[in-house]
Amino acid sequence: MTLQQMEYIVAVYRLRHFAKAAEQCGVTQPTLSAMIQKLETELGVKIFERSSQQVVPTDIGKLVVEQAWRVLARAKKIKDIVEEERHSLKGLFRIGILPTIAPYLLPRFFTKLTDRYPEVDFRVMEMKTDACKRALNRGEIDAAILVSLDDMDNFNQTSLFFEQFIAYVSPTDPLSQNTSIRSADLPGHFLWLLDEGHCFRDQLVKFCNIKSACDTKLTYSLGSIETFMRMVEAGQGITFIPELALLQLNECQKTLVRPFAIPIPTREVVMLTTKTFIRNTQLKAVVDAIRQSVPERMLKMNNTEQRI
Repeated sequence: MTLQQMEYIVAVYRLRHFAKAAEQCGVTQPTLSAMIQKLETELGVKIFERSSQQVVPTDIGKLVVEQAWRVLARAKKIKDIVEEERHSLKGLFRIGILPTIAPYLLPRFFTKLTDRYPEVDFRVMEMKTDACKRALNRGEIDAAILVSLDDMDNFNQTSLFFEQFIAYVSPTDPLSQNTSIRSADLPGHFLWLLDEGHCFRDQLVKFCNIKSACDTKLTYSLGSIETFMRMVEAGQGITFIPELALLQLNECQKTLVRPFAIPIPTREVVMLTTKTFIRNTQLKAVVDAIRQSVPERMLKMNNTEQRI
């Protein structure tokens, strides 16, 4: 039984596909399949049920993969300890990031970061909060750029910046006549909201006391802030955007922006790591690059904002 075999079965488990797993691991599919089959023979169990349509782990296979995850995480920790003792920036650094943050933050810092630290292999994956937390615990990612929530006490949080929620209002909507939006103004209006499970949506629903999509015909849910913006621009309804999105708007789009009235709902964007994370030299490089990429006023909350 080798670490390489464990890497292979974890990859197949995650991707549910032998060819994709082989590509991720940098080997041919026959090599990966042969190594997994050799491991199954050694253990005397079948880890995966194979068919022409799908790859499914067996019950015992799930237990084997779970242990393999832990072993791989501990093996990586040994390398991390050595590299951190050297204050080295070299190596792989995997970052999870929310889909409601990525389009507006990544273009501001990521290219500069990779140019500044060419010796680091930075990899970024978009995923929701729960998926990020699972990936952190399994050692699949090293850090996650998320919104600070109440249930994150089992992780370390490094504050990055504070971001206001902004209303984006169609010129045909009566609220377009307002210079600012109060949460009490929203009931009864046509709202475009993200699917449940996006913290961006969940925080807004709670702050504004908006009924869920299943309770009102005036609230629709899809999956993309950018899609909602196009619908508003086409003349229908209201949606909400994060503050960093303002920096990407043209002059025509800016006319659709309406800030919230005081107190302004604001989210804290943080870098999340496990309690046992030790590659602090790499982490500091990423955190510094992000903080330098946002307007200075966003690094602290002001007295007009309310953290939600």
